[in-house]
Parts: sequence; structure tokens; C-alpha cells
Amino acid sequence: MEAKKLTAEFVGTFVLVFAGVGAVVFGIQLSGVVGVALAFGLALLAMVYAVGPVSGCHINPAVTMGMWVTGRLSIREAAGYWGAQILGGIAAAALIKLTVSAGGVMDQSTGMGANSYGVTVNLTGALIVEIALTFVLVFVVLAVTGKLGSTPVSGVAIGLTLTVVHILGIPLTGTSVNPARSIGPALFAGGEAMGQLWVFIVAPLLGGLLAAVVYPLVYGLDRSQLSEDAGPEPGQA
Repeated sequence: MEAKKLTAEFVGTFVLVFAGVGAVVFGIQLSGVVGVALAFGLALLAMVYAVGPVSGCHINPAVTMGMWVTGRLSIREAAGYWGAQILGGIAAAALIKLTVSAGGVMDQSTGMGANSYGVTVNLTGALIVEIALTFVLVFVVLAVTGKLGSTPVSGVAIGLTLTVVHILGIPLTGTSVNPARSIGPALFAGGEAMGQLWVFIVAPLLGGLLAAVVYPLVYGLDRSQLSEDAGPEPGQA
């Protein structure tokens, strides 16, 4: 796998997490839910055009899951992307933590912007919300990057979808829909955030898997986008 693709995924995820989680930690009391949602959505929109030509701008393990299941990536490629994304998210969370601890900045989230449940939604509700919202995001990504749906403004659709998803999810779980977004902040928050982290890894991956199952039912399987390393389609020799 080309190192530049992994670097692009690392940088893209770093920017997404630093901008989005940073908006929570540094300014949610001022910007509110909509401001944080826009920070995530605009950061993703920018990265689609900045690193998309290099790696496809997944910058989210759930998106990579969808790409792998639909045959656009091999498992080797997907594993490399997952590693780069998680490291990018951890690096961004580390910089946010450094800014708070060494820079004298108040953590307005009181928990490093980590995702959580239990206040406005219970465990079952958190799983439902995260699976459903991730399904929406990954389905849109698969649709607008496929042969039939791709246009020069596909990045706008992806960025707006992430914005809407955050507006819906922030009052409930803080909105993960991206394990790489959740892992870094939880590592630095510790405690309950680490205990609940599995939800924000498992549910988004299930949402991405569900989107990958539904996508070909709507659009069909685009053979021109299959990874050369992914092997034959199921049922093919």
C-alpha cells in the first residue's frame, strides 16, 4: 500500500478530530450544537477535496468498513486505513489535551469531548442512534462516490450529511459515527469514557456494514470500482 494514502488518512482524520472535537472542548458553550456540527461538517468537506484525490478521504473506520464490504478495498488496504485513522484521531486528541493542560484553556465539555450515553439516552438508545446515523453517513458516502452518483460537488453532500448527523446526535451521544473520533478523546478522558467506548466503536462499524449491505440493493454492484486486491465477488471463481 502506498504510504501517501496512509499519510493522507492520518492527516485527514487529524484535521477532522482536531476541528470537531476542538470545537466541543474549546467553544461549545459559545457555538452550541449547530456550531460544533458545522465544525465537523466543514472540516470533512475541506478534507474531501484536500486528501480525497490521494486516499478517497475515508477518515473514518466506518466508511472504510463500507468500502471494504462493497469490494472497493481489500482487507489489507482497509486494515492500513483503520490504523492510520485511529492514530490520526489519537494525535488530534493529544494536541487538544496539550492545549487544555499546558495552554490554560478550559475544557468546556468537562470530558475532552468524549462521546457518552446515560444522561439523555440509555445504552440501547445509544446503540440505535449511532448505528442509524452512521448508516445514513456511510450510505451517502457510498452513493455519491459510486459511478452513478459521483459529481464534482459530491464532497458538499458528504459534508452536509455529517453536519445534519451531528445536529441530530449531539444532544444524545455527542455523535460519534466514527470510531477514530471517539477513541482519542476517550483515551485522554479516561474513566467512564473508556468504559463506554466500545459502544462508539461497535455501533458505527455496524452502521457502516449495514450501509454496505443496502447500497448494492439500491445502486447495484459497480464492478469498475472493485479493488484489484479485493479478490473476486462472492460467487465468482
